[in-house]
Amino acid sequence: MNVKSSVSNFLVDFAVYHFKIALIWKDHSYPYSHILDRIQYWREKIEFIQPGTIVGLEGDFSPEAIAILFVLIEKRAVLVPLDINHSDKNAKKYEIAQIQILIRVNSEDDIIFIQREILSIYNDYYTNLIASNNPGLVLFTSGSSGEPKAALHDLSKLLSKFNTKRKALRTINFLLFDHWGGLNTLFHILSNGGTVVILENRTPDYVCSLIEKYEVEILPTSPTFLNMLIMSRAYERKNLSSLKIISYGTEPMPESLLKHLNTLFPNVTLQQTYGLIELGVMRSKSEDNGSLWVKIGGEGYQTRVVDGMLEVKSDSAMIGYLNAKSPFTSDGWFMTGDTVEVKGEYFKILGRKSEIINVGGEKVFPQEVENVIMEIPEVSDVIVYGEENRLTGKIVCAKISYTGEADQTEIIKKIKTHCRTKLQAFKVPVKIIISDTTFESYRLKKNRVNGI
Repeated sequence: MNVKSSVSNFLVDFAVYHFKIALIWKDHSYPYSHILDRIQYWREKIEFIQPGTIVGLEGDFSPEAIAILFVLIEKRAVLVPLDINHSDKNAKKYEIAQIQILIRVNSEDDIIFIQREILSIYNDYYTNLIASNNPGLVLFTSGSSGEPKAALHDLSKLLSKFNTKRKALRTINFLLFDHWGGLNTLFHILSNGGTVVILENRTPDYVCSLIEKYEVEILPTSPTFLNMLIMSRAYERKNLSSLKIISYGTEPMPESLLKHLNTLFPNVTLQQTYGLIELGVMRSKSEDNGSLWVKIGGEGYQTRVVDGMLEVKSDSAMIGYLNAKSPFTSDGWFMTGDTVEVKGEYFKILGRKSEIINVGGEKVFPQEVENVIMEIPEVSDVIVYGEENRLTGKIVCAKISYTGEADQTEIIKKIKTHCRTKLQAFKVPVKIIISDTTFESYRLKKNRVNGI
């Protein structure tokens, strides 16, 4: 895929959409013509950046950051998007990615350039990508259980799918600036003449207020946020009748939460998505609104299951990790680490292999236990994890938050009794902790590292 033709396609589209609203940011509307003007400005401003330069773009979705992003792709740089709202986590990423120039875009859309002294590129993946004269993209895993892994992509391959025109609806760009889900949404909407409504924060009340104000049609988000939405009851205080689709991904969806959402939003399509930083976002189709079974794949993707684990082959898969061993099989299949069940063309994602709790040789999926505990009306949220045990290797533990007036001892007893009626004995939590802290990470996903 020639990157120039890929970026040119976007720019031709922007000219066609000219007066249509591309972005809504801080209560201001920006037409496609504005993006084109800012792209031209930044072409001249950063003409010193050469092809193959590794450039960190630290910011959030904003008119200036988006214009710079397109110019860097056009220049065939290696782009490293970083979330400025969590800049404390970025210093290590500068070193792993070997960033040579850092462009920081603050919350007011002011720009700061920082030249970093990297004498030479010492990674063969970089060397080969730069030699191909294509732009690169580096995305990081969350690093919740250690150093984040840096996935290097040939960005021209990821962009090629946006040449196919699809319907674009008014969409909140919920997923983060340094997350392929967030970038994928941006590229999809802009390539099809839609409008991206940009968030300044991700609290339920604020998100719902923007849905109401700008008649947002699609909310792409995580199950963790959707649970926060229900607990906050923000959906009752705002008019969300414009919503047509709620798409969810990044982590397994609790069955009880999906049923609740289906009841609350009967006229909204609930669509499960599947994507990984190493693969991009795959096309998906849920079996029905209340089902966790999903068909994934589409053009450019092949799937197979080996020993209960999902593997994917794709031309647009990452080149490799900059700082970790290859996750590809000898015949080129990416080992996702996701355990699945299969029903015809549909998959049910059971959870990450790394999160499985091994109790005396028996496997426990945290999501299964969480689903059962969430059936109890007083429980508003739960996170299940494993702790070391001398006799069984691990024990199942749970942290819960709950509503109501029940005594802690009573609610713990109720949870254990309910679990014993629905689960095998080794799956029943041995330790249950009542917590008044939240369970989500800064990416609004559950963090199951020892329940922290």
